[in-house]
Amino acid sequence: MLVLTRKAGERVLIGDDIVITVLDARGDGIRIGIDAPRGVTIQREEVVKAVTEANVEAASASADAEDRIRAALLGRPQAPRPATDAS
Repeated sequence: MLVLTRKAGERVLIGDDIVITVLDARGDGIRIGIDAPRGVTIQREEVVKAVTEANVEAASASADAEDRIRAALLGRPQAPRPATDAS
């Protein structure tokens, strides 16, 4: 990992077509601007993590619902699914 110290207005270049500009520094946070080609995906890590966790939870809930429906249609008691560790 490259660690840099930058002041407001200073830039970091990544390759030939990505520019990160420090816009402002306040307290323990900074504001940055990112210029990149439209095809480059830029996402905040915490958002990607939250969406991934929500998708795993939804998939698990769907599997449980499927088991309940199948058991009801077949007239059998539902066997509980084993717990899985999503991390």
